[in-house]
Amino acid sequence: MSFRKWFKFVNSNEFIFGEGGGRGTNSNSSNTTSSSSPSLLKTLSHAFKEKDKIKKSIIADDQIKTIGASFSHLNISTENISSISQLQSLSSLNKNSKQSKRNSFKLDRYSSEKTTPRHSDQYTDLDDDWNADFDNGINIKSSQFLEYPTLRSKKSKQQQQNLYGDDNNTVVPTPETPKSIKEAEEKSALESKYNKFKQVLDESNIDLNKLKKLSWNGIPDELRSISWQLLIGYSPPNSNRRSSQLSRKRQEYLEGIKQVFSVEKEPSTWHQIEIDIPRTNSKIKLYSSEITQRSLERILYLWAVRHPASGYVQGINDLVTPFFQTFLNQYNKDKSISIEDFNPEILTEDELNAVEADTFWCLTKLLEGIQDNYIHAQPGIIRQVNGLKDLITRIDYELSQHLENENIEFIQFSFRWMNCLLMREISIQNTIRMWDTYLSEVNGFNEFHVYVCAAFLVKWSDELKTMDFQDIMMFLQNPPTKDWTNKDIELLLSEAFIWQSLYKNASAHLK
Repeated sequence: MSFRKWFKFVNSNEFIFGEGGGRGTNSNSSNTTSSSSPSLLKTLSHAFKEKDKIKKSIIADDQIKTIGASFSHLNISTENISSISQLQSLSSLNKNSKQSKRNSFKLDRYSSEKTTPRHSDQYTDLDDDWNADFDNGINIKSSQFLEYPTLRSKKSKQQQQNLYGDDNNTVVPTPETPKSIKEAEEKSALESKYNKFKQVLDESNIDLNKLKKLSWNGIPDELRSISWQLLIGYSPPNSNRRSSQLSRKRQEYLEGIKQVFSVEKEPSTWHQIEIDIPRTNSKIKLYSSEITQRSLERILYLWAVRHPASGYVQGINDLVTPFFQTFLNQYNKDKSISIEDFNPEILTEDELNAVEADTFWCLTKLLEGIQDNYIHAQPGIIRQVNGLKDLITRIDYELSQHLENENIEFIQFSFRWMNCLLMREISIQNTIRMWDTYLSEVNGFNEFHVYVCAAFLVKWSDELKTMDFQDIMMFLQNPPTKDWTNKDIELLLSEAFIWQSLYKNASAHLK
């Protein structure tokens, strides 16, 4: 069988896998073992006894089935899902949670009367309605910094209400009463997934391998902040060290901000950041906020000053936003309001300091693994683009030939895919879900990302083969992903996992 036919065979024979991971089963085959039919007499005699059992078994399924490829590498066993009564119990517990009182945020806390490069003759002020000068530095207060409480197993009712033992940081999900069997199954699976993460995160010494296996299939929103910090290596697995280390790193960030903004800024770097920040997710309300834009400016400028080998490069402004939005989301107590519509003015100064600091250090950790993407000549991106071209030649030779016949070079459309990690092609919510998996993979943002890009390009293969140069370039610059959900991202990730399994160790590939 030729590879092309085999590839079509794979696509037509989808697999079903559960939220807990594990090896999937073919959706077109019948592997369910059923017992032999009882006799008529036996059926009649036990009919009334079995009646109640049959009713209860309707919602006993412990998985939400998703179409995609087998995640056999995760090796996660499924567990029984809690009953619907447990959902109601969780709801009643959450109603007792205390709501923290928030203080209004001061917009002018980092203001300065000194002139900045934006007011110089060399540059044009693109946004004259705010003052972005921070030459006077930050007034670092001696008040306590916000800390993640220690994650330990406790039996108290208060700690059952909140994983962190702190009402200010985590909102336990409150499932609504299911209206149908399908909704009951979905909510039971969500609760089961949450409890699995909670069990891992409650350990005094967190097993990162277990956390990675769970995170590959997506992290609950309420637990994503602490999970990302653990997976990327910013927060220590030992709960006894976590609080003190976070406090120290946040203090170090504020001292760094005070230092770099107390001297004259590097003009070209600061001006480029000023230009890029208003363009970043400009259609989302959260990123149009003045507070958000000032925070991102400080984060990016400090990073650029501390990494002179690369400095600030366009595209890094995109990479900072998933971290900022994820860490900000833990303070959004009103889940009826999307985080993209969240008003950061309700945050206290200490809360915003914590979000900024955590974002800065996690961005630093991310860029450490892909820094050659942003140094002179960007050799990392060139290597990834060449790897994508070789991969497409093996996966879909006809598409590769068509692109070549239309004189399309992979660098023309995939450079942005590597530079911005597909963030210009999919929504930030989709990106956050994708990063759950990237953080669970070895070299997820470097090697695995190439396979995701391959799956992304092959997805549009049939359409692209009918287009000419101009249509192809316009299509790939604005692919139809506006209505994509997490299910679409999970399918993309599963296909990428197939290509990685087939080609990662193949000789002369991606070299």
